[in-house]
Amino acid sequence: MAWIGIAGPHGHLFSTQGLEADTPPGRHAPPDLSSPDSLLARGTILVEATLSPDRRPQTLVGFNRDHPWCSSLSLSTLPGGGVALVLTQGTDVIHATLPDRLPARGETVRITYAWDAPARHGRLSVEHPSSGRIFLTDVEAPKPIPLSDLRLLVHDPAWTEPGGEISLLAVSTTPEPIGPQPTLRPDVPIATPGGYKPAGSLRTGDLVRTMTGQSVPVLDVLHRTVPASGSFAPVHLRAPYFGLRRDIVVAPDQHLVIGGSDVEYTFGRERVLVPARHLVNGTSALNERSGPTTRYVQVLLPGHEVLIAAGAPAESLFIGRLRRKRALLAASVLHSYPRAYLPEHAQSAYRVLKPYEAMTLAAQRAA
Repeated sequence: MAWIGIAGPHGHLFSTQGLEADTPPGRHAPPDLSSPDSLLARGTILVEATLSPDRRPQTLVGFNRDHPWCSSLSLSTLPGGGVALVLTQGTDVIHATLPDRLPARGETVRITYAWDAPARHGRLSVEHPSSGRIFLTDVEAPKPIPLSDLRLLVHDPAWTEPGGEISLLAVSTTPEPIGPQPTLRPDVPIATPGGYKPAGSLRTGDLVRTMTGQSVPVLDVLHRTVPASGSFAPVHLRAPYFGLRRDIVVAPDQHLVIGGSDVEYTFGRERVLVPARHLVNGTSALNERSGPTTRYVQVLLPGHEVLIAAGAPAESLFIGRLRRKRALLAASVLHSYPRAYLPEHAQSAYRVLKPYEAMTLAAQRAA
């Protein structure tokens, strides 16, 4: 199992059996959560929040209880733009702070606390999905968290404060990765020299066909199951828009490469990158209904080449200079990949459109 609790504006779910339809094997044996008093030795608390437009300190999530034992958790923003985590169990207190790591108010951030008590290591991280910036700090000797505390955190109706907006709160039984993420549903057809193959069926060493007509080898195929809400909520892209030959479902952060005379005239570029989240307009792109979780895959290519997904040019996994950032690499989906063999990706030559630009382009093409 992995995800056991998911909460957001549309409801609260918590199950000790897990919320995933098909849980892949993990690095650790699944925890025994048969008792309400069970302890979660490893896990993740993930929060996505749109920050308040003012600069007041803001409690994002938390709880405080004194029966049957004293415990509390508070995840808050600080006046200077930082994030603070305070977790108490009896007389034990865990405190971690990331100072001055928040973007402008009104933007969405993803804050993750992951712990591995047997390994005596944890981390607090802040991700800015819009810019890709990531900041993290170590948490030494984290304690296991009682299952009942996590259930309270997910089900407590008071876990949002006025002035803030929580789009997602999720609890996992394993330390979840941060950084570059898979963004294609496994059934998305990817062009190869032998025809289209589902993205989920590709393997290391397979060849894929790129937008320029080259055949390049797949270095790795990354898989991940995530909550189907917040910044992970699936987007349904409809054919024949964007050059698609059939409908596909992708993550909101999947970038499409879009070109044409209208792009060149409007933006002065031959091609641009457009996040799928900004294409949702009810016609060419829709919010996809899903269960509590969804599974994504993505392929790692040597030079960050552009894939052909069901006829549409789509960005492959971009990792930048991840191999030079040891702490981030260790916390990423590529933690087990040999660092010496990881490629370095230069920034794409294509400009990423801003939300209003992408919406304008999508509206023009849907007309």
